[in-house]
Amino acid sequence: MSKLCIFPIPGCVTFPGTVFPLHVFEPRYRAMIQHCLDTGMPVAICHTEKMISPGKPTDNLKEALNSNQATYRPYPVVSAGRCELVDTSEDGRMYLNVHIEQRYRLGEAVQLLPYQIYECEPFPDRELSAAEAGQDEADNALLKDKILHRLYALGQGDEDVKRSIEYLMESQEWQTKSAQAFSFELFGMIAFDADILQEILEMDSANERLNYTLALLNDV
Repeated sequence: MSKLCIFPIPGCVTFPGTVFPLHVFEPRYRAMIQHCLDTGMPVAICHTEKMISPGKPTDNLKEALNSNQATYRPYPVVSAGRCELVDTSEDGRMYLNVHIEQRYRLGEAVQLLPYQIYECEPFPDRELSAAEAGQDEADNALLKDKILHRLYALGQGDEDVKRSIEYLMESQEWQTKSAQAFSFELFGMIAFDADILQEILEMDSANERLNYTLALLNDV
């Protein structure tokens, strides 16, 4: 079992292989991030199931920097990684990149105040038999190609999007990504409703994620 610090953000789902820019101003979360920087403990940037307690209204930045906001319950499957401090402002706000590395399933809470720490265990994709793996490999290659072509079609009205998708289609790095990495890192560039993204995050098969993503794109 490992320990994770929890940074809950309603409507935010992160995926392994992506980098999440984070602006931290609440006192408890500044303390939490400093703990992560000092100890190397990963932080989970995650969607929330419900609000546990509301925050106090603030009228200005000074009040926000000296008061904690709402407290939330995280979903049981999260993605987490190490913090990289980019800058600290004169008033103490922290600007970071969180390098999301893997998924975890949360276990028991070991601390709830002033910030949440959970025991957790890695949440990998399920193991496949040799026959299943061979079948999925061919299917996944086709799904990756269909997803990129569908994104290209959807981006025809926006030159910046079109160029980005053209880059992905021609990039050796993206052409050779494993289905698992592709099915996660794709969501560093496209977004759906947070509840849909949470559903995708909790799928334990790259093939299932790719099929579902293609179906969503075809419905756009």
